[in-house]
Amino acid sequence: MNEATKEIISNRRATFDYEILEKYEVGIQLLGTEIKSLRINGGSLQEAFISIEKGELWLINSSIPPYSFGNVYNHEEKRKRKLLAHAKEIQKIGAAIQEKGLTCIPLALFLRKGFAKLLIALAKGKKVHDKREAIKAREDKRAMSRLLKTTL
Repeated sequence: MNEATKEIISNRRATFDYEILEKYEVGIQLLGTEIKSLRINGGSLQEAFISIEKGELWLINSSIPPYSFGNVYNHEEKRKRKLLAHAKEIQKIGAAIQEKGLTCIPLALFLRKGFAKLLIALAKGKKVHDKREAIKAREDKRAMSRLLKTTL
């Protein structure tokens, strides 16, 4: 991401629960109160997932809190949001989900030149032992960095 890009929300839990295979950058269709709320409050992608319905990508179960000054024109917090991608990308994602048993998850939501973009990924769920290995590797890395700091 370059300097004209500002990350608003990231799904840090996704890299722990899933093995990321392929990433895509897509647009997201938001209402005015949603974009204002994102800039002020942020939101959550923790339990969100991507679904393909009638040849279109949809972001489901993502949370964008209501805009405090939105009054009657405010949005629903967990509504379905349409994702904007090329038809070939949608077909490729759909084929991977159907044939290979993969899932499509959101990784991060960011602003680029005033437009909201979503980084999505084709992912494969990790097993419990894979998660344990990731925890062990992270703890080993921390221990090594602590040792290096104390010896220097």
